Amino acid sequence: MTAKLGTHIEKHYEPHDLIYYPPKPSDVTLELLMASQSHLGHNTGLWNPANARYIFGIRDGIHVISLDVTAAHLRRAAKVVSAVAERGGLILFVGTREGQDRCVVRAAQLAKGCHLFERWIPGSITNGQQILGKCRKKVVNQFDEEIPGFDNQSADRAALKPDLVVCLNPLENYVMLHECGLNNIPTIGIIDTDANPTWVTYPIPANDDSLRCVQVIAGVLGQAGAEGQELRRVAATKGNLTYYPAEGLTAPSTQTQLLQVGDPTANGMEDQARQMSRHTAGL
Repeated sequence: MTAKLGTHIEKHYEPHDLIYYPPKPSDVTLELLMASQSHLGHNTGLWNPANARYIFGIRDGIHVISLDVTAAHLRRAAKVVSAVAERGGLILFVGTREGQDRCVVRAAQLAKGCHLFERWIPGSITNGQQILGKCRKKVVNQFDEEIPGFDNQSADRAALKPDLVVCLNPLENYVMLHECGLNNIPTIGIIDTDANPTWVTYPIPANDDSLRCVQVIAGVLGQAGAEGQELRRVAATKGNLTYYPAEGLTAPSTQTQLLQVGDPTANGMEDQARQMSRHTAGL
């Protein structure tokens, strides 16, 4: 008799869900963006006129960002991340504001990329050989398995540079975005109404002050990277490479000796070395 009495609790927002179960690009809806406060901009006196095309209107002296534009730009950025991951590119996720570290790390884990949630060291790209030259580099095959024996060759190679940079707070990382522009590295960034959309290659107009909004965007881009990585692995199982192998690397001397003596296992080792995928930094 009392089974139907009481309050029925509907599903409600829990902050950790966006970290452990981030939304996919197909899950992007206007309701999700509205709930994460992606539409709230800054005071009208702080706006950047270059963002006029992203603004829906004004309410109580605050610019309101058009969520239709936000959803379209977010889906476009997700396709870029997925394509770079599918081709074996190195993606760097950057978020240096307080509270962004967990979503940045989670997005990097999904996309198998790198992350940065502390201060950007100026010159890490333009002068990377001096700052990151001593970082260990490894050679992996098409299945992301490390191939031993290339330490001597990889130590002499230049420091790695990311193929794509995702910046969650461009205002505090202008130096990094400038270095990416000097080295022709494409960038994705959350652009609020007070930021300059020309700082990044693929802007996402949204509220960069809302941690929930940042978690949604980082989760969507991380899931897009995971989809690209899965497509790359599926192609690798079929014997197809979606990227260009690293150049200037030769098989280790031990394998060469096995080939000279006619060891039957040497041919497979040599083929594995020739079809190595790319360098990966051990940061």
